[in-house]
Amino acid sequence: MKKLLLALPVFLIIMIAIFVNSPPLYHFFSVHNEEAVPVSSDPSGDSLYEKLERAAGQWNEPPRDAVIDKVWKALPGYNGRMVNMKDSYEAMKEQGRFQKEDIVFEQVPPKVHLDDLPPAPVYRGNPAKPAAALMINVSWGDDYIPRMLKVLREEKVKATFFLEGRWVRNQPKSAKMIMEEGHEIGSHAYSHPDMAASSEEEITQQLKQTDDVLKAVLSEDPELFAPPSGSYNDQVVETADDLGMHTILWTVDTVDWKDPEPSAMASRAAEKVENGSLILMHPTEAASAGLREMIEGIRAEGIRLDTVSGVLDETRIDR
Repeated sequence: MKKLLLALPVFLIIMIAIFVNSPPLYHFFSVHNEEAVPVSSDPSGDSLYEKLERAAGQWNEPPRDAVIDKVWKALPGYNGRMVNMKDSYEAMKEQGRFQKEDIVFEQVPPKVHLDDLPPAPVYRGNPAKPAAALMINVSWGDDYIPRMLKVLREEKVKATFFLEGRWVRNQPKSAKMIMEEGHEIGSHAYSHPDMAASSEEEITQQLKQTDDVLKAVLSEDPELFAPPSGSYNDQVVETADDLGMHTILWTVDTVDWKDPEPSAMASRAAEKVENGSLILMHPTEAASAGLREMIEGIRAEGIRLDTVSGVLDETRIDR
């Protein structure tokens, strides 16, 4: 009994110490009665967000820089694309399910642009861009231009017309008609010379004289130059560049000046067209008669028709 009495104070001291160092009971109840809070507000733990991350891995594409190609010379760049995770998630979370059509993409520009390259001729657009351009070189007559403009208007196609300066001076009404239809205007030199065989002074005169006529008649300051018959050398390209123009050649030649059968010409040309193609034409009877069929054939391949500048532009086209 005596031992029990001696142990009692010790027991009480221990109990008091435990009580003092323990959290109060109200803390226990308050903690266990609080509402559950997510571990993180970051949606990365959401299955919808995880699906978006997988989609980004599948659909993100890096941009393509402009380069000097061994075959195609100056190749323009092309924008890449990235899935905008935040905007895509916001677009889908209301319905709570992944939908491909709600993915929001952003375009990512390349680091090297066409204008960053040293002067070089351009034969085509970037092969990743599903677009092609009709480039119509004009240096004689205007008999078939109204018919070609009518087809282009009805098919809702904008082309690039490279106009000879002398032709514009002699056919100002036809030149204005082309411009008023909304087509792009480029330079085709002044009097259809052999540019590669011309002196630096002659090259400069041909280009400046054409620029002067285009400004006077059409209020146009061309940024594209198509050398007559495709004749050029480094001096031609550098002089055009000094005057603010890219030298444009072609990827596909319709050879319409040989007066081919229109349907055969259209079919043959359309079969050769691929992403980035620049298609050479002239205002000939064959070209005017086969133009609509050619347009239809190119579109059937899933390729959009645009101006030359549009094809060279870095903006993506996602089908």
